[in-house]
Amino acid sequence: MAGLLLAAGCASGDEGPGEAAGGVPVVEKGKLTTCTHLPYPPFQFERDGKVVGFDVALIDLVAKNLEVEQEILDTPFENFKTGAFLNSDRCDLAAAGMTITEDRKKNVDFSVPYFDATQALLASSKSGAKTLADVKAKKLKLGAQAETSGEDYARKQGFDPVAFESSDAVLNGLRTGQVDAVVIDYPVVQGWLKDKANADAFVLGQNIRTEEQYGFSVKKGNDKLRAAIDKAITDAKADGTYKKLYEQWIGPLPQGQS
Repeated sequence: MAGLLLAAGCASGDEGPGEAAGGVPVVEKGKLTTCTHLPYPPFQFERDGKVVGFDVALIDLVAKNLEVEQEILDTPFENFKTGAFLNSDRCDLAAAGMTITEDRKKNVDFSVPYFDATQALLASSKSGAKTLADVKAKKLKLGAQAETSGEDYARKQGFDPVAFESSDAVLNGLRTGQVDAVVIDYPVVQGWLKDKANADAFVLGQNIRTEEQYGFSVKKGNDKLRAAIDKAITDAKADGTYKKLYEQWIGPLPQGQS
């Protein structure tokens, strides 16, 4: 899949590789090209023809420090496990609400963690399910987004979840009765339930603590860019920018996080 190029600013023709401020290599001169997988609100999604979200805002901080402009490439999610688009120099980094795992570390290098995540069970109101134990006892159909930690967790609990290609497809599967409940990242569920129609149709069940942390990934050995990402995250947490962006895109910052 070639992917869809979506600019955070003005698009330009491919000018070939170059260097950003501080000698950080980039695959296209004047750009910081980010691989993502759309939509995945509140981390990255389209609004009024522009890709926005928490991940986008954080990487914009990196781009500003490097004196370049972020450009976003929509790619298949399985790409993030293999690092394929990073290794082929299609993208400089990947940002997709992605959990740091030992398996993924074999193929890419991760930034410092930027988000502490949990999973949640969301079920149709008529299912009566509030826990995974309910789903199992009632023999209900469970769904999850393919290639995600939510799908992995469900399998480890003995389920064979219906896999959907995107978070939107997960919600649509729940809405249309393809599945009775889903396991997916809690912030995504929070966003869905802001819509009254969703709040009436679905019930938020158990919060599942999996000790996950999200990170941005770069090509193995790209230490200069990884260091630039780490600095932007660390500085944003120190000066209050992180808290401001978290509250803008996700909600109140949990106690204990900075």
